[in-house]
Amino acid sequence: MISNTDLKYLRRCVELARTALVKGDQPFGSVLVSGDDTVLAEDHNHVASGDHTQHPEFYLARWAAANMIPEERSKATVYTSGEHCPMCAAAHGWVGLGRIVYASSSKQLVKWLGEIGVPPSRVRNLAIEDVIRDTVVEGPVPELEEEMRQLHRQYYAKG
Repeated sequence: MISNTDLKYLRRCVELARTALVKGDQPFGSVLVSGDDTVLAEDHNHVASGDHTQHPEFYLARWAAANMIPEERSKATVYTSGEHCPMCAAAHGWVGLGRIVYASSSKQLVKWLGEIGVPPSRVRNLAIEDVIRDTVVEGPVPELEEEMRQLHRQYYAKG
């Protein structure tokens, strides 16, 4: 169940996604929050550089591996504007991070992009649960759906 605290962090993710968009990048943003509700790290997409591994969720997984012990990682939550791609879900699982909460799903993104004529990605969209086991995953969040849809429309409208 999505709490008011979850919504607060998800709204920050949407702000980070907007920052990525303003910088010419795809609109994705993520926040890593400790088990005691402290923001540890955050990032937005950096794939406009040409390196399509520069997703914020992947960055947070690497940050957690370098800066947290396994017990801390398992109690942390990753909040993100969009559901993890398979690469990011695998990184999350390998590092042993805890709960994932996302604003919009991969399924929604595929639908939105299809509506505006964007061809499918080379990498298959899989639900997080199809990539990693034993992780609490919550999303999408209806309150943020339209805002995320509009950010993606804006990104592809500029091209």
